[in-house]
Amino acid sequence: MLNGKQRRFLRGLGHHLDPVVMVGKDGLSEGLIASLDVALEQHELIKIKLGESAGSDRRSIGAALAEAANGDLVQVLGRTVLVYRRRAKDPQIALPH
Repeated sequence: MLNGKQRRFLRGLGHHLDPVVMVGKDGLSEGLIASLDVALEQHELIKIKLGESAGSDRRSIGAALAEAANGDLVQVLGRTVLVYRRRAKDPQIALPH
């Protein structure tokens, strides 16, 4: 679980990222969860873009995405979701305490 200072730190890092996963009308499918897993293993912090057809409750969709990927929801801003999951082996991002 992230604290406020860590969320702020990750939001700063995520500001310049481009979305690596897009959520469309299929929502949380097996393929989407697999691509989330791969992206988080590579990057630790990823930006996810929600399509127009993904639904209107963006916060619950973001929470479901983070939970499905065993990550932490950092931010939901508009149709963009920021998710963090610490890499088990050789983590790149050092969070403040």
